[in-house]
Amino acid sequence: MALTGFSLMLFLIVHATVNGMIFFNDNGETFNFYAHFLSHNWLMRLAEVGLFVGLILHMIQGLMLWAQNNAKRPVKYAVNPGNATSKWYSRSMGLLGSLLLIFLVIHLSHFWIDTKAALYVTGQEENLYLQMKEVFQHLWIVIVYEVGVIALCWHLIHGFSSAFQTMGVNSPKYNPMIKSAGNVYSIIICLAFAMMPLAFFFGWIQ
Repeated sequence: MALTGFSLMLFLIVHATVNGMIFFNDNGETFNFYAHFLSHNWLMRLAEVGLFVGLILHMIQGLMLWAQNNAKRPVKYAVNPGNATSKWYSRSMGLLGSLLLIFLVIHLSHFWIDTKAALYVTGQEENLYLQMKEVFQHLWIVIVYEVGVIALCWHLIHGFSSAFQTMGVNSPKYNPMIKSAGNVYSIIICLAFAMMPLAFFFGWIQ
């Protein structure tokens, strides 16, 4: 689960970087150029297959881990110490993961499906920038995306340090540094994603 988590975190860096090119505010010229390059590059298509495999494995592993944890302690503690022993988001990874799955389905329906249909079926050139601009004119969609990004942020804050611990990097010397790096990574990535729907909705970019 740690390995698939690391691969997905690397993907988020690439995804946020490319999507962040909308902030050049050049009517999507820079963003569309790189989006076209990635969607028409066979190496990127191959990597996309690996990404989906990793994502599916990550979800399956998460469900298996949740089931194993419940099986080990079918009877809950009489007293829940709360944040004294663990943070709420570490105890809520199942809920956060479920929210992310719902968000992912919505996100793919808005952008990925149309892009792939244009690439493999119709052969038409897709203007992803204009598509983003149109989608994010709807307030309810913006709200859904913001909720999804918030869930992603908490998921990453726990998952980042947890992945390092799973890989054996767990010592009093390095743990605070890893946790801080995870917090910085999670906040920067999620702020970037959160700003995109807001920028279109409020007309900060044209």
